This record gives sequence, C-alpha cells and structure tokens, in this order.
Amino acid sequence: MDNIDNKDWREKLDQFKVPIALSFVGLVLIVGGILSSGINKAQPKVYPKDSLVEAQKLISVDVSGAVVRPGVYELKDGSRIEDAIVASGGFTEIANAEYVSKYLNMAQKLSDGSKVYVPLAGESASFGSSGVNAGQSGGVAGTSAQAKININTASQSELESLSGIGPATALKIISGRSYQTIEDLFNKKIVGKAVFEKVKGQLVVY
Repeated sequence: MDNIDNKDWREKLDQFKVPIALSFVGLVLIVGGILSSGINKAQPKVYPKDSLVEAQKLISVDVSGAVVRPGVYELKDGSRIEDAIVASGGFTEIANAEYVSKYLNMAQKLSDGSKVYVPLAGESASFGSSGVNAGQSGGVAGTSAQAKININTASQSELESLSGIGPATALKIISGRSYQTIEDLFNKKIVGKAVFEKVKGQLVVY
C-alpha cells in the first residue's frame, strides 16, 4: 500500500515539475530586476563637461595706429587694452612711447565696438574736453575730431561733462549703445531736440 502511495506521489511531482521550475526562474528574474533597478537609481548621472561650459561671449575691437597688424579683432568679453595690443602683434618701433607710457591704460576693459588707436612717434596727443580716457579707449590723437566725445565708448563722467547731460541721461546714453550716427541719440529719444542741438557739435561716433 505504501509503495502505491509513493508511486502516486512521484507521478504527481513529475506532472508539476516543469511549472514549479518555471515559477522559480520567474521569481529569480523578478528579484534580480528589482535589485538592478535599485542599483541604477543609486548611481548619479554623469553629464559631459562640455554641457556645463557656456559659450564664451566675444566682442569686436578695432585696433589701429602703430601696431604690427592693424585690424578688427574678436576678443573674449572682459578683455583689456593689453589683450587687443597683443592680438594685433604688439607695438611697432615707430609707436609714440611717451603716449603709451602716460595715457594708454593697458588694464582698461574693452566693450564691444571699442577702438584702440596707438599714435605714431611725433604724433601729438590732444584730447580736448574728452580728456585722457578718450585716448585710452581709442581716441586718435592730433585731429580736431578726436577732441569730441565718442558716445559709443565715453564714460559716464565724460558724458556728464556735456552741457545739459546729467547722470540719468548719461546712463541712458550708455544703455542705448551702440550708435551708428550721433543723430541716433535724438532718433532713439535718448535726449530731446534742444539738448541734442546743444551738444551735437561735441559728439562723434566711431
């Protein structure tokens, strides 16, 4: 009797052997998937270094006069006059050394559209009402036009030296840059007609 019961038990076990095995394999796969998912979540995401670096803004600067390679150069935003001189190949032998020593502020920052001019030896450096800073930001020495204030590069204090231009208007002029002609001051409604007529003879754009 016991032999018959054992035989029946073995036959039943054989019938369910395959389903039991498949169930076990499925359970292993489920547990493995859960563990794998947990490991992946724990790993920090790695981003390419390039995606964290923003594109460097560039500015255009006109360098002329007694430099090796005069021309317009693209420099990094925040560059200084020294960087512009280096980009143009440095000073030539006929550069006005006295002017460079006294008036050219090599540490001055440049803005987009700035002009840097290095006078030749013997060329006079007269800046008129625009002062030394006009020379630092690129005034061409020795011509009457350069005694005027360049509204594209002048500092706030230089603009305030003009008749009828106060701190608020000076800031508006700076915020409205760049200008193609001095008439843009009036056309852009930076200054009124009366003030423009009063100061236009003292202005220049380059």
